[in-house]
Amino acid sequence: MNIPLKINKYPLNTIGETYFLNIRFLLIVCVVAGNLLEPLIQQSIAAHHLFVWIFSFHMPLFVLVTGYFARFNLHGPAGSQMLRHIALQYILFQSIYSVLDYTIFRVPHITHSFFAPYLLLWFLAGHIVWRLLLISLRMFTFKQQLIVSLALGLSVGLLPVDGVWLALSRTLIYFPFFIVGYHLHVDKIISFFQHYRRSIAIGSIAFMILFFDLNLPLVIGWFYGNQTFVQLGVNSETGMLYRLCMYMLQCVASIGFLALVPIGAHYITELGRRTLYVFLLHGLLVRAIETTGILHQFNTPLEIVILLVFAILIAVLLAQPQVKHWTSRLVEPSIPQPLYSMIHYVQRHTLFQKQS
Repeated sequence: MNIPLKINKYPLNTIGETYFLNIRFLLIVCVVAGNLLEPLIQQSIAAHHLFVWIFSFHMPLFVLVTGYFARFNLHGPAGSQMLRHIALQYILFQSIYSVLDYTIFRVPHITHSFFAPYLLLWFLAGHIVWRLLLISLRMFTFKQQLIVSLALGLSVGLLPVDGVWLALSRTLIYFPFFIVGYHLHVDKIISFFQHYRRSIAIGSIAFMILFFDLNLPLVIGWFYGNQTFVQLGVNSETGMLYRLCMYMLQCVASIGFLALVPIGAHYITELGRRTLYVFLLHGLLVRAIETTGILHQFNTPLEIVILLVFAILIAVLLAQPQVKHWTSRLVEPSIPQPLYSMIHYVQRHTLFQKQS
């Protein structure tokens, strides 16, 4: 017997929900585009610049949006249920991707272990940790939580372990964005962008153009966030300074992107409800395409634009309700009865009880 996994539906602020669903879909398009562009960044300047621009905001904002939606199911039975849900997804897709990689994809420098999340699956492992960390900091104020998260993000590069293990490096580096998203006042943000949208967008684009024009000797690993300071080739002091500068760069790029997102209801709003399916399934398609070697044929700016259009089509296709209908048992699986019984104690544990 399987226990059907149902996530409780909570009333959301209509305007805030619409805006964040729009953000979520545009971000998943960026995720798909980034994965298609990654094999080309060493051979195409256009692909490299576009890839760096996407990576300057898409992971911070995805974590921020995840933190925003976590406010509705962080504590209580819904919180423990969500943790089980994410953990089961991680175990299932870590197994699927690892088997396919070992037999078909054969991506170089990949460690096959449940303690080393496979490429994009680091986000699921990180999501679990972000929720547990935020629950443990529930007695702190927002400012105190933010200070703690920034301290963790700046210092994680000092650890004498490979940053990919347990996705610890990325998880702690992006934890401040989860904190901000959880506490974000949506109405104030929307009002701000309604008044200053054009100025913010122009200012952010000008800043990024200046950043690329300076041609700073910044290795791509700083944008991945999965390497220690030793792996990045800097000492502790320089590493923390660089990471702080990266936070500032990511904030500027993120604000500029948010200014471009439509606030009201749009075609992409409904697609934004099914980004989980795009996230978990697109990697299978992208890896399959990459094994053919066809991606390395894209070099010119026009060909890069064609690749971006293809990324949009993939995102739109995988966000269709038919795909959810066909793959829901895989993407949102049920919990087997023995496993459900083993973890039932966790649901009653005080850690997940909402504090007054």
